[in-house]
Amino acid sequence: MTAEMDPSTDRAMSYVYAVGRAGTPLETALAGRQGLESAPLRTVRAGDLVALVSSVPSASYGSEGVQAQMEDLGRLEVLARTHHAVVEAAYEHATVLPMRLATVYLGDGRVREMLGEREPEFSALLARLEGHVELGVKVYADPREAVAVSSRSAEADTADRPGRAYLQRRRAQQQNHRATYRAAGEVAAGVSGRVAGIAKAQVTHRPQQGELAQAPGENIVNDAYLVHGTQADAFRGALAGLGDDVPGVRVEITGPWAPYSFATPPEAGGGVPR
Repeated sequence: MTAEMDPSTDRAMSYVYAVGRAGTPLETALAGRQGLESAPLRTVRAGDLVALVSSVPSASYGSEGVQAQMEDLGRLEVLARTHHAVVEAAYEHATVLPMRLATVYLGDGRVREMLGEREPEFSALLARLEGHVELGVKVYADPREAVAVSSRSAEADTADRPGRAYLQRRRAQQQNHRATYRAAGEVAAGVSGRVAGIAKAQVTHRPQQGELAQAPGENIVNDAYLVHGTQADAFRGALAGLGDDVPGVRVEITGPWAPYSFATPPEAGGGVPR
């Protein structure tokens, strides 16, 4: 996160959601839409770049205020959802670089300085991402499902022999879970080959755990792919059916999203949650 120190407790600060090119629909498309704290969105221009911003109170978005929000899961969720919603709305109208969560400056003047200082970097990233989206591929391993499938099969084969069915079910339950994880790893290894020539870049994220991992099973692969918008359907088609015939293994494709994993400039702000 980037939150500048503000000596005043009443001063409004400038929260930056994304950066795009001047002269694009971004400068007018989101006029009237609200951002954080129900404040209207606006653009700040410097040269050939514009930043999409809104005003936020320094008491909540200065260094201490932002830290407090990051430690409060309820407030953090509102912050993240609003930030992401603004970025997604912006990306519907123009290619933008999503800024990291809680990127805040003392005012529009500092935002202009930041744009000027980083113009070469931002312009290069915008050129690279023009027309592209992000698609996610998650692979899950669920040994319990694999055992359940095996048990159902065993019971069907031994319906007239209850004792044998019980023993086979017990064996299935005691099988080493490594078999399911090994199978999931093999499925995951096949993704890159299937999307070769479609995806332009790949980023490997940490597997989701805890509250972020709401799907059944354990998330063992959480990758992001940069794909031209016209190739999104081809990407999904290339992965269709992958893992469907492997008990206990599931593949999930998410998106398309604004390309957070490929667009967020290093050292521009705090990390964004996936």
